[in-house]
Amino acid sequence: MKRLLLMLMLAAPGLVGAQTYEQVTFPSDDGTAISALFARPPGETRHPAVILLHGCGGRDRANGTMLPRHEEWAELLLARGFAVLLPESFASRGKGSQCAVRERAIRPWVERRADALGARDFLRAQPLVDQSRIALFGWSHGGSTVLATANADGFAAFVAFYPGCTRISRQQSFVPVAPLLLLIGEADDWTPAHPCRAIAAAAGPRLTYVEYPGAFHGFDAPGEPVRLRTGLAFSVRGDGTAHVGTDPAARADALRRVPAFLEAALRPNR
Repeated sequence: MKRLLLMLMLAAPGLVGAQTYEQVTFPSDDGTAISALFARPPGETRHPAVILLHGCGGRDRANGTMLPRHEEWAELLLARGFAVLLPESFASRGKGSQCAVRERAIRPWVERRADALGARDFLRAQPLVDQSRIALFGWSHGGSTVLATANADGFAAFVAFYPGCTRISRQQSFVPVAPLLLLIGEADDWTPAHPCRAIAAAAGPRLTYVEYPGAFHGFDAPGEPVRLRTGLAFSVRGDGTAHVGTDPAARADALRRVPAFLEAALRPNR
């Protein structure tokens, strides 16, 4: 049964940084078996949880360890008392990076939305996760998935870093079912800010929009100098190039703002 949560715990848990992650498998809403990393804070109390959705490059480095951005955010959230789940939507379907793929078979509004719903159901079945306090958080392609899933029940908060907003901006209306924090760089030339600005203006008070002056795509990355990336399937200029890299001021603000937003949304009475 598609919605039966079949959790596969592998014999050897994965170790990333100082935190031990369980390798788990859960069914996507479309029936695909999705591999993921799962960790929760110590103790026997029920914790709020955050699903972290990778961008078009996937979750991991070539050597199988998490990309620094994903690892840093996971560790930060764990330290704040949140359980974390990091699905791998591409490798689970036998695919690698999708950044240079124009005709993508894994789309934010179809396959990855299904993965987000499957991840939600997986967390709901965990005895030490508070099923009423689950957030969906994503970067770029994963951020677009957050927007595509923001009308689904069962989420208490949403966080989208530099998503592609063009498709959503063409809808008649966009109102998330729970508080949504959208963060993007004003100078982003991969997923531009102006469609995100438009949906924020129309979405009402549930959407908090933050635009960082002069920041490019990937501004929250730890220690990545700004560079021009080439060979992309999509970019503002249409030539397959876009700037990516850390913006120290934007990064510092995001590292403060996002945990505070999640605390307010997932622990409102704390």
